Amino acid sequence: MALGKDLAAHVALPNVIFLHGDLGAGKTTLSRGVMRGFGHKGTVKSPTYTLVEPYEFDSAQVYHFDLYRLSDPEELEFMGIREYFTQTSLCLVEWPECGEGVLPPADIEITLKYEAEGRTAQLLAHSDNGKRTLEALSKHY
Repeated sequence: MALGKDLAAHVALPNVIFLHGDLGAGKTTLSRGVMRGFGHKGTVKSPTYTLVEPYEFDSAQVYHFDLYRLSDPEELEFMGIREYFTQTSLCLVEWPECGEGVLPPADIEITLKYEAEGRTAQLLAHSDNGKRTLEALSKHY
């Protein structure tokens, strides 16, 4: 949750973040922290069955995708996937490998892993916005 809140405070828009990790590794929890960081007070549920949950904020639109149950990446085209990736959006994508070939490239990739009693997070930037975000975030860690 804390990493997600900090990420929200420092994210440079637009930004596409791919979330990697085993089931239960914390991808949805990190996404929940992002929503809290933007000021969302309500429930943040996993979009496992809906594929996407939209959240509107004054400064950004945040779209939380969970592609775990996606059977064919082409389904994303039918749901109008490209409309979500705008200049003022942050797109958090769980299980991005399921949308390979249709999703735009990630600005940041976050890999969550179990380690002893806790979890580790590896963050990699792949664009200028991704680098700006991680540079600002690194000042707090």
